[in-house]
Amino acid sequence: MKLLGSATDRLASPLPKPLSRRSPRRAKPALVHPDLSVVIVNYHQWEDTAGLVRQLAASPQVRAGAAEIMVVDNHSRPHPLAGRLRRWPGVSLRRWARNHGFAQAVNEGCRLSRGRWFLLLNPDMTVKDSFLRDVLVLVGRLDAEEPRAGIVGFQLRHADGSRQYSSGPFPTLGGTLARLAMPRWRRKYSRLSMRRRSRVPWVTGCCLLVRRDCLRDLGGLDEDFFLYYEDVDLCNRARARGWSVCFEPALRVIHHRPLHTRAVPAHLRLFTRHALLTYAAKHWPGWQARLLAGVVGVEAWLRQRWADWHGERETADLFRQLRAIAADLRRRRPRSARRRLNQVVRQQEKRIAP
Repeated sequence: MKLLGSATDRLASPLPKPLSRRSPRRAKPALVHPDLSVVIVNYHQWEDTAGLVRQLAASPQVRAGAAEIMVVDNHSRPHPLAGRLRRWPGVSLRRWARNHGFAQAVNEGCRLSRGRWFLLLNPDMTVKDSFLRDVLVLVGRLDAEEPRAGIVGFQLRHADGSRQYSSGPFPTLGGTLARLAMPRWRRKYSRLSMRRRSRVPWVTGCCLLVRRDCLRDLGGLDEDFFLYYEDVDLCNRARARGWSVCFEPALRVIHHRPLHTRAVPAHLRLFTRHALLTYAAKHWPGWQARLLAGVVGVEAWLRQRWADWHGERETADLFRQLRAIAADLRRRRPRSARRRLNQVVRQQEKRIAP
């Protein structure tokens, strides 16, 4: 993909100094190279982000400099919590003037971080007080026992304690179409029953441990993905390069608002369809990718007609854009498709601007 070269150069550059300014009286000496850098991408979730950062920053691991926290904000509304984050020891904040998408924000956070391992966390997470300690113990074991361990996912739970799926098979044309008949929480995922750390095809990016050497070898997340499926693609490429992808059930986190529990507005459906089509164009035979683009185009046309019938002009316009994006990708014009997607992003940001 065209954007990976620049991501590779950034990840291979010397480790930078933290962005935040720390008070000499409050900060403790930091390690030159922390073992772990927690990277959190924020987008209009300041309360969730601040709550998670506050919990992590209070851990002995961050205070001692064994772990650091990097927050990348994808052009959210101004909020008082943004200023507070900058003042917390062990925390750095990078704010962008526009929304670059999840993959590019993660790459930026990793570029600005110093750890030998990256821990990607969504803002809507709750972790145990011992979480960072447990992650660092795992990192030590992986360093000693599995030098080619590249990516590790953890066990996810809903707020009520029920299991939340976090891995699945790699998408195929047949599997993607067949799984449309399944509940939303099963369409991408499969049940994992293992009790020990085991290799899996891919693990979800909402809570993902990645070795720096692995991410650098892969050139970072593929920035052609704006939102969704960048984690599946990353794991696919990691396995192809000889890195292992594992699921570790011993570490648990609570994920409060996964996509399958929320209503999917038209703009979010556009993002997920663009991501799936981008993945297909990259990993499937050409005729299969074009066939899927045709199916998505028909779906978008039906949803557009339905929205027009009910007088939902904005929704109809979004599905009209999705039809055009699917047509662009069917004709192998990914840059045109991305321009259309970026236009949708700008329109959405205008709607939610203060």
